Amino acid sequence: MKASLLSVMLGFLLLGCQQESTSIDLFNGTDLTGWHVDVPEMDSVTTARNPFIVRDGKLVSLGTPEGHLITDAVYSNYRLEVTYRFVGEPGNCGVLVHASTPRALYGMFPKSIEAQMMHENAGDFWVIVEDIEVADMVERRGPEEEWGITEGKRRRILNLTDGSENPLGEWNTMTIEAVEDEITVWVNGDLVNYGFGSTAREGQIAVQAEGAEVEFMSLLLTPLSTD
Repeated sequence: MKASLLSVMLGFLLLGCQQESTSIDLFNGTDLTGWHVDVPEMDSVTTARNPFIVRDGKLVSLGTPEGHLITDAVYSNYRLEVTYRFVGEPGNCGVLVHASTPRALYGMFPKSIEAQMMHENAGDFWVIVEDIEVADMVERRGPEEEWGITEGKRRRILNLTDGSENPLGEWNTMTIEAVEDEITVWVNGDLVNYGFGSTAREGQIAVQAEGAEVEFMSLLLTPLSTD
């Protein structure tokens, strides 16, 4: 009896270890291994700084010069939990999923769908030479004749809630599930956006330098089965 109980407990323990082992932190806490920097200003300005650094075990986007830190690997069907906070003045930043062709928009943004992290707008979608649908499209995106995925078009799709962000200086958790052609976003446990019919189903993951300093404690990715 004791042996049988011990076997069951060991089974649960091994199962828990297997479940934990499926998750990976895209940031190793030490350096930018697994990522590459794409900052246009660094192409021509020899004194331009790299806006993505590691500081006190955290990944930091300094905000300027503007650009992206992009994973080397391509991902599909996953949950991504991003723990972040604005360090000083609040501002703009975002997480891009299904990223592909670099500098496809305004000579800087890769093809992708952005989950906005801008202060007081966390959870908006921005479509970047890719597209996605949501319920109440006209209400949340504006007049249909103005929609588009390139420069000068309505690319912003408003989120579902206000007030989901924690006070400035506190950590927030943005959770993004990208499964087949659907993308769902939560901020601190609140459902803030859900889209379907995405024109991309896989791609790299990127974080932005877009004006404000942001610290990232972790970017935990868990593969999801579609079976």
